[in-house]
Amino acid sequence: MLNRVQLPDTIDALKALLSAKSAQIAAFEQEREVWHLERDALRAQKHDDKHEIARLSLLLDKLRRMLFGQKSEKLVHQIDQLQLELEELHINQGERAQKVEMAQAPASRPAPQRRALPEHLPRDIEEHLPDEAVCPDCGGAWARLGEDVSEVLEHIPASFRIVRHVRPRLACRCCDRMAQAPAPSRPIARSFAGPGLLSHVMVSKYLDHQPLYRQCQIYERENVSLSESTMGDWVGGVHELLRPLLDALRRHVFAADKLHTDDTPIKVLAPGTGKTREARLWVYARDDRPSGESTAPAMWMRYSPDRRGIHPQTHLQHYRGILQADAFAGYNKVYASGRVIEAGCWAHARRKFYDIHVKDATFITTHVLERIAELYQIEAGIRGSPPTARHAARQEHAKPIVTALYAWLRDQLPSVSRKSKTADAIGYALNQWQALARYVDDGRIEIDNNAAERALRGVALGRKNYLFLGSDTGGERAATMYSLLGSAKLNDINPQAYLRHVLTVIADHPVNRIDELLPWNVAKHSLSLDRAA
Repeated sequence: MLNRVQLPDTIDALKALLSAKSAQIAAFEQEREVWHLERDALRAQKHDDKHEIARLSLLLDKLRRMLFGQKSEKLVHQIDQLQLELEELHINQGERAQKVEMAQAPASRPAPQRRALPEHLPRDIEEHLPDEAVCPDCGGAWARLGEDVSEVLEHIPASFRIVRHVRPRLACRCCDRMAQAPAPSRPIARSFAGPGLLSHVMVSKYLDHQPLYRQCQIYERENVSLSESTMGDWVGGVHELLRPLLDALRRHVFAADKLHTDDTPIKVLAPGTGKTREARLWVYARDDRPSGESTAPAMWMRYSPDRRGIHPQTHLQHYRGILQADAFAGYNKVYASGRVIEAGCWAHARRKFYDIHVKDATFITTHVLERIAELYQIEAGIRGSPPTARHAARQEHAKPIVTALYAWLRDQLPSVSRKSKTADAIGYALNQWQALARYVDDGRIEIDNNAAERALRGVALGRKNYLFLGSDTGGERAATMYSLLGSAKLNDINPQAYLRHVLTVIADHPVNRIDELLPWNVAKHSLSLDRAA
């Protein structure tokens, strides 16, 4: 019998029940209206992007025709700018498609329309059988009725191949029981790109600094035709897939007692102008190996459209500990909160004297550089020692040098012109002296901020190749991938092998155990991750 709803005994109670149901229905209607608005907005944005892609494609074709038969650096630069702008639109569509794919029920997804995979590529056949060797109902043997076949375009270093997944449909000879292995999951739903190919594309773009259109040209040499729009979908989908892992990486980095931070400029294309503007990439690095810690080093990067102090203040709003940085005024409010202790960078202070010294050496620059060299020599002897041992060595050997150098610089300042570079260098050192000298009294602190500068080295190399990013959203994606791949390199792990492993398992990995996919945790349980060069 059907279960009947128990109605209230009194009219007042019935009115209250009806009122509650009415409010619930109204809330559902309001939620449905919001969903419809969001759907319509996504449709409109997708429609606009399609028109913009068509416009840029026509413009690129026109510019290429103009370029034929002549050499024009200005025209080549304009083509490169439009290529990156078009690439951003393709990736944006990929991100939206991945979000819609994750929200849709499997039955409601339309069958994808795509070109056939190249026939000339070798095929590896992987057969997926049910877990039960015989029929679990009666123990009878399976009989093969047919099979479902799907193909994934995979990338193996220096070669392409197609992995054919075969899932036989089986039936029991003794009864009507049927069985078939579940379809293997894919990193990006309904995409023919395997995890190896996706990891290669991402590493090529963010570590080897090869834009997608150049990668398309490279793959064409292997007789594999991939469009920029398809690869843009892949990059957007991977970025969306890795968001939870980036959050786990941030938690690990900001759990440290001491952080290194720095920022670097990056050019970003200003939409519709054909010009670029200067944005920033901020890095927060955790690396306590010089003080004898075994905790895995890692880096977390963020993008901002400018260099206002609100950005590091937002990044560090919940952090408590030591912060090693340069003298950027944007950190002052962070230190003023009392939650964060400022530690200076002797490499920054030294650089100001060194720049003067290489052009016109003086007794002041010579003396300062010699004293700082002595401080670094002390550090070389205690690198890797625990904080207590480093503190003791610094108190005995470094503190007398630091104290004497401070007094000497104060004595020299009145003897140099206030407008000279030497006065600026001395003024910088004296103004930062409390932060510079703090490492002497705390064995956890490093003498400089080189950990952050090393983390940004890849960005500097990338600037020589791609010249600029395509948009602010592209800057956020770059920060995500620099964070993850850079952390793999810090742990001496092959970034491409690591990313391939992550993309192989992340679609089915429980989100509450996402920390297991951080580079150092993967390396503990995997023998397939080659060490980074």
